[in-house]
Amino acid sequence: MKTVLVSAVALVDKDSRILIAKRPNGKSMAGLWEFPGGKVELGETPEQALVRELSEELGIKTWNSCLAPLTFASHAYERFHLLMPLFVCRKWDGIVQPKEKQELKWVYSKELKSYPMPPADIPLIPILREWI
Repeated sequence: MKTVLVSAVALVDKDSRILIAKRPNGKSMAGLWEFPGGKVELGETPEQALVRELSEELGIKTWNSCLAPLTFASHAYERFHLLMPLFVCRKWDGIVQPKEKQELKWVYSKELKSYPMPPADIPLIPILREWI
């Protein structure tokens, strides 16, 4: 089974809310909420992938030094195995905007369980509740 490396981030605002994004129609797992991020491309580190993805998806700029590793998810889907490091970021430039027509919400960590998420993301919720 192929392993896919995807990097994700819990963007945390000044009110300690976390940004989640709804997967748009046409994508796999459409309608589920997830943490921003994406596939790590060949030659990229997970941090570099997040800096790129946050710019492309949300129109914000951050730096490797602002990404603190928190935990990771390891989950076997039907067609691939997902390995997903999760970082926390509290510092960026710009205003978060949905660049790929995705719905965005800022939610408190205790509210995350109210949003349907992909199976790999669900075990991350208690860890975020503990740390954010």
